[in-house]
Amino acid sequence: MSDLDLDLDLEGLWIQCERPNDQKTQSCTCTYCSDQRTHYSKDDLRLHIEERHGGNITSHVHGFQQHPEALEPQLVLMRSIDDSHHYEVVVESIVPSQEVQFPNYIATNNKETLTDRFSTMADAGDDVSTILSASFREVSVSTLPAKEKARLFTQNEKQHYQHHPNQECYHDKANIQPAKSSKQSERNKSDIMLQFKTRHISQKQLIVEARGLYAGLQMVAAKCIEVDEKLAILQGDSPVPEPLNDKQWNALNELHHTLIYAFYDLFQVLQHPSASLALQTLPSKHFLPGRMWRHAIHSFLEVLRARLPTSHDNMIAFMNSTYSMLGIFYETVPAFQDVWIECLGDLGRFRTAVAVDNTEDKQIWNSVARYWYSKASDRAPATGRLYHHLAILTYPNSDPLSGLYYYAKSLCVATPFTPTKESLVKFFHQVKSKQVQLPSFNTTFVIAHSYIFTYTNMEQFERTVEKFLSLLDSHIGQVTRKFMEEGYHISISNIIAAIGFGSGDNPVTKLMMHSSTHNTSEDYMGGTQNDLSQPTTAFRYAEYLNNSVLEIVLKRIGDLNVLPFVHVTLVYLHHISQFDNATALLALGFPWQLLNIMLNTLLCSYGTLECIEHNGFPSLKKNENDYVRPFTEDYAMRGLSWAEGLYPEEYFLDENVDEEEKCQELPSMLKQRQERILWLACRVAARVSPWLIFNSSKSEFTTEARSADLQSERTC
Repeated sequence: MSDLDLDLDLEGLWIQCERPNDQKTQSCTCTYCSDQRTHYSKDDLRLHIEERHGGNITSHVHGFQQHPEALEPQLVLMRSIDDSHHYEVVVESIVPSQEVQFPNYIATNNKETLTDRFSTMADAGDDVSTILSASFREVSVSTLPAKEKARLFTQNEKQHYQHHPNQECYHDKANIQPAKSSKQSERNKSDIMLQFKTRHISQKQLIVEARGLYAGLQMVAAKCIEVDEKLAILQGDSPVPEPLNDKQWNALNELHHTLIYAFYDLFQVLQHPSASLALQTLPSKHFLPGRMWRHAIHSFLEVLRARLPTSHDNMIAFMNSTYSMLGIFYETVPAFQDVWIECLGDLGRFRTAVAVDNTEDKQIWNSVARYWYSKASDRAPATGRLYHHLAILTYPNSDPLSGLYYYAKSLCVATPFTPTKESLVKFFHQVKSKQVQLPSFNTTFVIAHSYIFTYTNMEQFERTVEKFLSLLDSHIGQVTRKFMEEGYHISISNIIAAIGFGSGDNPVTKLMMHSSTHNTSEDYMGGTQNDLSQPTTAFRYAEYLNNSVLEIVLKRIGDLNVLPFVHVTLVYLHHISQFDNATALLALGFPWQLLNIMLNTLLCSYGTLECIEHNGFPSLKKNENDYVRPFTEDYAMRGLSWAEGLYPEEYFLDENVDEEEKCQELPSMLKQRQERILWLACRVAARVSPWLIFNSSKSEFTTEARSADLQSERTC
């Protein structure tokens, strides 16, 4: 055989790998080497074999010396015997070309090749197609038919394969592919997956679908209403309603779940991306979220609650499954997330009430309900109903200070919750009945507010306040950092009491409402001083409590734990200072001198005056990438009528802050809170002079009010 023939045959042994970008490269790796070095030319491969592995192929040294150009890797497609899903290209031997009759698996004379056979098998759906890769196909010799093996190997090769069954001299690193059919070529031209074909849904189809779903929904809803009303009547006729068996409970459970699923299907159609605006607004127009809660969930919960404790297990099962379903509504029907959040909170509150007292299950569901209500209040801070529910969940599980704060806040927002007044009376009664078990400091403060709210037993009010004031200073020193939270709860509760718990008859509220009239402040003050009506008297008691507490707090110079209390007070003054008549009414009894001392102390440790003298709200950025986080008391004041308009719109944009993160006090907040207090004081001083004056040249706060005026209203 001539050298030219050998070169032609050798060229046939080099399998070219077609890459996705249609570029062709050739490479082989020596498997004798631990690093499996890659060679991209025949010359490099020959030199490497001669220098590094001459001892491993001693039987062919003579042939190699005679025909060095004929030394090539003999590539044989093999399939592993042990692993039918693992394929590798194995070089079985390296032999001189003149001694080898190369296997005929290279396409010659239009004969069928092994590669073509594999492609044909794959296209035909043979079992091999399940294990062949589009970019890398390798088959073990051991799996080939006997005739195929005989055709692939010469006798010399068979002997070498038997002597070295596990030996691999070279491994082709290229992704070896057989010749692909036109169908496969088209499939592998690009790695991009085509989008699945979708059928367009017309408006007419959506309308027809919605009508059908709504008709079925009405039928199920009517049945639920009928059954729940009958059960309610039976329960009203007898103090001990007839118990239902398991089969009846299961039927009721399935009926109400069917209604929930019907609502879900209807929401999916009405919120479809192809739906018109008219379809998308139908749920709001027909109050579908509220109807679902009322007819599918709440009415059945009332039936279950009326039959406790026999219905306890059925109620737990229904609430658990409904909670999961409402979670799906929250995720998949985002247009009504506010509704779903409150529904989840209501369900958690029901679950808390059903749980056995003092159990871990009760605590868990209490936390769950509070989480959803807090999330809802962040999205709708002016909704008093949410704070009422938070108050129910807070006490008696927490201290009564938090309960009083939430109840009071629910009455003093833009949308107050009127039933809170009844709940507040019950709350005061509970605290009085448990005052032996509760801390004296907390109960004394709440009881003092009960006298103001109910306007009863006022002869005991001053005695109760004196007891509370005697405990206040020592309590602040004992609880230290905890007073940061207690402080703004106390301050907010006192301020809400001073404005009559949202009552329109309160003197301060009247003055703010009629600030545009021509009445002078003296007329209002004189009328108020001579007025002995219940709202005015209650205001005087509340003002006395607020100013007395403020005096003790302001005397704690250098105590950073009282700054949230001072911050809340200045926010209230900032609001009142916009109304001259209201300011004149409050100014006489306010401890301006002590406030001056506190402000000047903070001013000594503050650097520049530019920020506090600037009219705009203090900067919301610490730096280019970090924003100032709202203080805990900022969240507590959010939604209150007298804090409205203070904060920029972007201040509370982060809705994903959980309750634990809200309560975290960062080291950077100390300076920021001092800056906020001084900034508010400068705004107040510009409006209430001479009660409070800021001298920028001397960098100090002063007051020019007469000492007699400062003490004229210090008694109750």
